[in-house]
Amino acid sequence: LSADLRCTWKRHIAEQLKHRDRVQRHAFEEIIHQYNRLLEKSDLQAVLSERYQTDKYDVQRGHEPSRGDALQQEMAQMRIRHQEELTELHKKRGELAQSVIELNNQIQQKDKEIQSNEAKSPRWSLTSETSDLELSCFLFQDLERANQTLKDEYDALQITFSALEEKLRRTTEDNQELVSRWMAEKAQEANRLNAENEKDSRWDREPQRDSAHPNVSKLHANKRAGLKKSFKSQRASESDAHDGEVNAVRFSPGSRLLATGGMDRKVKLWEVVSGRCEPKGALTGSNAGITSIEFDSAGSYLLAASNDFASRIWTVDDYRLRHTLTGHSGKVLSARFLLDNARIVSGSYDRTLKLWDLRSKVCMKTVFAGSSCNDIVCTEQCVMSGHFDKKVRFWDIRAESIVRELELLGKVTSLDLNHDRTELLTCSRDDLVKIIDLRTNAVRQTFSAQGFKCGADWTRVAFSPDGSYVAGGSADGTLYVWNVLTGKVDRTLDKNHSSAINSVSWSPSGAFVVSVEKGSKAVLWSDM
Repeated sequence: LSADLRCTWKRHIAEQLKHRDRVQRHAFEEIIHQYNRLLEKSDLQAVLSERYQTDKYDVQRGHEPSRGDALQQEMAQMRIRHQEELTELHKKRGELAQSVIELNNQIQQKDKEIQSNEAKSPRWSLTSETSDLELSCFLFQDLERANQTLKDEYDALQITFSALEEKLRRTTEDNQELVSRWMAEKAQEANRLNAENEKDSRWDREPQRDSAHPNVSKLHANKRAGLKKSFKSQRASESDAHDGEVNAVRFSPGSRLLATGGMDRKVKLWEVVSGRCEPKGALTGSNAGITSIEFDSAGSYLLAASNDFASRIWTVDDYRLRHTLTGHSGKVLSARFLLDNARIVSGSYDRTLKLWDLRSKVCMKTVFAGSSCNDIVCTEQCVMSGHFDKKVRFWDIRAESIVRELELLGKVTSLDLNHDRTELLTCSRDDLVKIIDLRTNAVRQTFSAQGFKCGADWTRVAFSPDGSYVAGGSADGTLYVWNVLTGKVDRTLDKNHSSAINSVSWSPSGAFVVSVEKGSKAVLWSDM
């Protein structure tokens, strides 16, 4: 910094000297020019004087007087002119001399200023250098402190990084160990469940092989007493189907097999034999209560939705879990096969509907419905969903859009289709059951009863196989059967349930109805 300042004032002095040189040279140029002219005229006068002397000599030697007079006159005139020019030159010289004096005075004044500046500049330069040195020292100290701080922080971060790196390594090892253990336990659990299912299936086959030996049959029956209970052989055969609330029931198409699902996380299979239900086995693998059950059109697969945000598929013959469909962020309240049996639609409490492909086991589409979905039914290209916001929504599967909406007077709890899929049965929390004609999109029939009251947001009602009757359970445990043609109650069955009925299902033949309740009972009603 001090070297830059010294160069600056020296450069300033040099520029001032150059400027003085230009100014003074310009002032003397006129004097020099006039002086040169004076010399030229002086030389001319010398020449003329020489000529004059020559002419004078010639006159003295006898030349014509007239010519000499003329020459004298010419010389006189020339002398006058020269005298005038000489006077003018003297005047000019005086003016220029005055200018020179003034310029000299200015030069002297500038010299004095330069000398004064030169006298001051060393002191100023020394002071400036001292200030610059102090500033540099201060900045250097600051930089040293900042550098030391950064170095300390770097060392601390390096130590922290090393500790985190070691922790990550240990965590990764622990995670790998846990994953390995988890996979091993899952494999053991699957083997255990499959073994239990095979054991249950073997026990179910033993009474048939031992029917000729009553003592053996009795022994096997006693062995299964703690695991399976038959419904009483009555017109209304009932039993404790699950350990806790029973949420769903469904008959398999074209057979006497039915399934129930409860809060004990199990799906149980039953076979209707001589007016009572015989247990066939249990499907396990769900981590929460079962909310919905559906068979495929061939009765080979069973689909169940559950409260653990997933839907699962089992094969009915060997009771094995085949698929687990996860992706919802809330309870899955309903799941249905499409007509091709290769795709599934599920509706959830998270207000979405998802379309699943069973071949790739992935979610193909997700549709935001805007309200919690309580139940679903499907036609070939349309999905109908019942929602908490009292609306039934009709979805086009190909366009992923709502075709239309129908608003009821209460939260929709149940949907069902008649056999030819032209009429939609709805149940809602306003305690009304309605039939909607899908061809006209109008309510064709409304059912109600004096004591009928919808007991839950997932209370299911059902068409009879021929569409002539509708069955639904009430909050007081009474089963109501309405005649579709008259719109009136055909019969009420109120002697077997002690709590609200959650779901009902008709057998394919129409001879039986099964109803399940919030307690643990399942009741088979025969001779319907």
